Amino acid sequence: MDKQQEFVLRTLEERDIRFVRLWFTDVLGVLKSVEIAPAEAEGALLEGIGFDGSAIEGFARLHEADMLARPDPSTFQVLPGRGEGMLTARMFCDVVTPDGLPAVADSRWVLRRSLAAAAEAGFTFYTHPEIEFFLLKEPPRRGQPAPQPVDESGYFDVTPNDISHDFRQQVIGTLERLGISVEFSHHEVAPGQQEIDLRYADALTIADNVMTLRQVVKEVALRQGSYATFMPKPFTEHAGSGMHTHMSLFEGDRNAFYDPTDEHRLSKVAKAFIAGLLAHAPEITAVTNQWVNSYKRLISDSAEGEGAELLEAPAYACWGHNIRSALVRVPLYKRSKANTARVEFRLPDSACNPYLTFALMLAAGLRGIQGGYELPPPAGDEIWSLTDAQRRERGIRALPSSLSEAIAVMETSSLVQETLGDELFGFFLRSKRAEWASYRRQVSQFEINRYLPLL
Repeated sequence: MDKQQEFVLRTLEERDIRFVRLWFTDVLGVLKSVEIAPAEAEGALLEGIGFDGSAIEGFARLHEADMLARPDPSTFQVLPGRGEGMLTARMFCDVVTPDGLPAVADSRWVLRRSLAAAAEAGFTFYTHPEIEFFLLKEPPRRGQPAPQPVDESGYFDVTPNDISHDFRQQVIGTLERLGISVEFSHHEVAPGQQEIDLRYADALTIADNVMTLRQVVKEVALRQGSYATFMPKPFTEHAGSGMHTHMSLFEGDRNAFYDPTDEHRLSKVAKAFIAGLLAHAPEITAVTNQWVNSYKRLISDSAEGEGAELLEAPAYACWGHNIRSALVRVPLYKRSKANTARVEFRLPDSACNPYLTFALMLAAGLRGIQGGYELPPPAGDEIWSLTDAQRRERGIRALPSSLSEAIAVMETSSLVQETLGDELFGFFLRSKRAEWASYRRQVSQFEINRYLPLL
């Protein structure tokens, strides 16, 4: 037993912790949990806790049902008390087979594998996500319109009796007690829309932190009598919720993305990494934006004529500095500080599976570095005034505009298949095809309102 495992067992005893929650994530990014008594913790750390993998989305076929959730002691945290006097702790788990091999559908293992590939190339991968979501007055009810946002505020607004501000403070306080550092928080553009930005860390830690944040946000909202949703686009008339992710590669203590002699302060490694993201973005969109609703956020109103609102969500695979609708943006903050050099990938939404999303972002960037991809010139706002033919001439590709299109591109991608592994790749495609088929069968309220009186 190593020192971290001993620390967990000692803490359970010294703090009289009564329950331990073991967390892991299914293929679609839904958090799963099994609760054990402290007396079972030593066995769980050494051997894992068994569960029926066939009952978890994407984990196993019926005849391969036995799985083990093996806790990662480095993720041990005591959960903030809720007043009942009985402390609870949690640990994230890696999922393994009875033979001790990583489960092929374990999202955490997929990311670990990608990070190992980066390490072999000499890199450590760091991420910093900006997580957006909506705070609503009440929970949704099936068949009813979406509940109203808790406020009518906008970007960076502060108002008297600010419900959103108090809510964010409670969430951040809870996260900090869990050892999760928050860099920023503020009200976003749309009514009721919030943003919480996690501080830079290695990608596996951040993926765990994203899962924890989503759970904390939901729980705090329920305690306040409101409802939080990470649905990418709950309101037709308002911008959707993204998870813009800043990232960089380090070689030891040196930021591999920084070159002080370059016009944009970008090294050759950074430029090739961006080029890889641009080249492979359409292939990974079905994972970074995995729901039917995700594509309502990615459709720009600018296509509907002069004067239409330009939403800050990417529709084309381009990059730039001040164009916030670009797929990849290179921030210019603190240009003289090497460690701040980074790129911002604006495609994912906050309802994605962060483990698979980070794994594919890294794989796309590494493919660009290993293949020596050339970075095209940066785009400007004029991209929206170009014709499709002019964009093609500049090598600017459109991103998938629906889940169906994203699936069609993904299923031909060797990069996605190699990164996810054959079985997870196949399950993901089957799951998303079924979701799209179910969506196509539905008669929407739009159709009722538009066609029933007319036809």
